Amino acid sequence: MATIKDPETVIGTSKPRLLGVLGPGLITGASDDDPSGIATYSQAGAQFGYGLNWSLIFTYPLMAAVQEVSALVGRTTGHGIAGNLARHYRPWVLQSGVFLLLVANVFNLGADLGAMGDVVQLLVGGPRLAYVVGFGVLCAALQVFMQYARYVAILKWTTVSLFAYFATVAIVKVDWGEVTTSLVVPTVSFDKDLITTFVAVLGTTISPYLFFWQSSEEAEDERVIPRRKPLTQAPDQAPAAIRRIRIDTLVGMAFSNLVALAIMITTAATLHANNVTDIQTSAQAAEALKPLAGHFAFAIFALGILGTGFLAVPVLAGSAAYAIGEARRWRVGLGRRPSEAKAFYGTLAVATALGTIMNFLPIDPMRALFWSAVLNGVLAVPIIAMIMQVASSPKVMGRFTIGITLKILGWLTTFVMGLAAIGMIVTSVV
Repeated sequence: MATIKDPETVIGTSKPRLLGVLGPGLITGASDDDPSGIATYSQAGAQFGYGLNWSLIFTYPLMAAVQEVSALVGRTTGHGIAGNLARHYRPWVLQSGVFLLLVANVFNLGADLGAMGDVVQLLVGGPRLAYVVGFGVLCAALQVFMQYARYVAILKWTTVSLFAYFATVAIVKVDWGEVTTSLVVPTVSFDKDLITTFVAVLGTTISPYLFFWQSSEEAEDERVIPRRKPLTQAPDQAPAAIRRIRIDTLVGMAFSNLVALAIMITTAATLHANNVTDIQTSAQAAEALKPLAGHFAFAIFALGILGTGFLAVPVLAGSAAYAIGEARRWRVGLGRRPSEAKAFYGTLAVATALGTIMNFLPIDPMRALFWSAVLNGVLAVPIIAMIMQVASSPKVMGRFTIGITLKILGWLTTFVMGLAAIGMIVTSVV
């Protein structure tokens, strides 16, 4: 049976190997660039050119802080976010948080599976819905039947598929002077389309399912790595654990935003430059690249969508299963056998099935991709507020409550996302 080596054991060495330290943070960051996210970034680049590039610099410290806080909750307590809400907060707080997560995840699952089906149909033809069903079954089966250590290794290697977007940005002709300016000079406007797209960018970079997933994976690793214990029980493990989480999260979120930036630059330099401004799905973005950037760029972009879908769909379903299972006090964990956690694995399969079924309903998949990101941006606000309360509570975290820097960044994230959501609503009705 494969085992997971403890990356915290290398933290104290003089030259720790980065790949050995990376884990939940890398997987979480890479899964953030799911097909829904690719559609959002493509639409931003196509519609506004380089105008929203700055948003990815702006969101990096915010998303890194929220993800670090989420990871610290899991590593410190040995329970994910939902598990802590179940133990320390009123039932309505827990139920509202889990419900919001489930709604967002199912919507996102449907959009991502649909995008994967679109891409395969685009590449080889054939029945789109059959591909959607096949991908849903395959992703669920891997989570249920594959041994945890091997599954984690597959997820880490799947992140390599995102390098496809660095390749596409290297192929197309880019005005790097304009790109540099766009990174440091924000585009400020009260245009409702720009504000809605900004909320979508926030929602796809700072998504609820990422918080629950990284927190639960930290708790999961405690169960499968023999030496680890919750920091509240083993405070001597805290220095290495906290440093490992910070490195893992900072690198994982940087990778995520660099990929997103590459997608925005690629679509701005090709689609926007040629007045192709209405891109609502990742597959549509790939197809639009073909006459403008060539077949090679089209193929790389499309295959990247497929690769990141295989990474994001299990994370979306898994985070929903962890949240519901912890809320119900079930035995949870991908490290457990299916016979040991039937309800947990059943929830995972049901979430994937619901996402699959969405593609058979009269819902415009093109709009679903973009609006799933907008939905995440709105729903993240109350969920982040809950996480910040958990992480700041000595009752939950003991002496390992988060420091002032993470508190400021976490609450700033809540304020910014709330303000953006209000701005979107106001400009839509005025």
